[in-house]
Amino acid sequence: MKPELNIEPEVIIKRVKNHAHAHHGGAWKIAYADFVTAMMAFFMLLWILGATNEDQRKGIADYFTPTVIQMQNSGGSNGLFGGRSVTSPDGTASRPQTTGKRPITAAGSDSQATRPGNGVGSEQASGANGQDSGNSGKTAKPGDEAARAAARARDDAALDKAAQRIMAKLDADPTLKGLKGQVRFVKTRDGLRIDMVERADFAMFGLGTSAPTSAAGELVQTVAHAIEDMPNALTVRGHTDALGFSRKDGASNWSLSTARADATRRLLMGAGIPGSRFRRIEGVADTDPYVKDKPTDPRNRRISVTLLYQDNS
Repeated sequence: MKPELNIEPEVIIKRVKNHAHAHHGGAWKIAYADFVTAMMAFFMLLWILGATNEDQRKGIADYFTPTVIQMQNSGGSNGLFGGRSVTSPDGTASRPQTTGKRPITAAGSDSQATRPGNGVGSEQASGANGQDSGNSGKTAKPGDEAARAAARARDDAALDKAAQRIMAKLDADPTLKGLKGQVRFVKTRDGLRIDMVERADFAMFGLGTSAPTSAAGELVQTVAHAIEDMPNALTVRGHTDALGFSRKDGASNWSLSTARADATRRLLMGAGIPGSRFRRIEGVADTDPYVKDKPTDPRNRRISVTLLYQDNS
């Protein structure tokens, strides 16, 4: 036998190469970022619901209501909370002391706007409306309580319809729809009082002046068009808040509130209200606050137009 050769065994090594996965473009990162953003917004919503009251939530909802109102000379912040604090009990904003840098000026005109096709001047139109008002006031004879009660009931119904017309006109106008909450109606012993109230992010007049903002002018014009055909006489009263007002010429909240009431009268006349319907134009400064326990609240700054009962005219 031949001796076996000492042959080493052949060793075969197989090396498996790892193939890298294809690049996915990082789309999962975008999806994850969207998810985190949505969760953050959700928790912010939960925080707002827990940290605010009903009035504050309404203010937030009003802020996101689509409008094209230009808040010129705003009386407060135009931010997310509209000048309101989530820690304040009623959601109102604190404001610095008013100093007033511009002189008090009257707005509008003392002449009544003539209706298209009427051809009657302001004096003639005023006289005609004045006669209607005077004749209407004689409906109820003195001592005839039944007739007076019936006349007052008709007057109440007409005033209620006027309030409905005003709200309908505001609701139909996209530029004024956001101000519906600033118009309040109060029945008094004299008639129907229409309060046009300011808020932290809506001012009717320039700071320390009687110059109306454009939004206020449109608001007053809308009210005028809703009541221009009524025979009821009018009174206009201006109100301010209790913030200090000082100028070198000695002007005060008394003169400022009076000037703003007269500016409103001019706007009403410019929109078609005859001058003979006005019975009283007055300013009461901060003596009759809308928010009794907070004299510096911006809602205390307001204009009150009262439609008088015809038997009181």
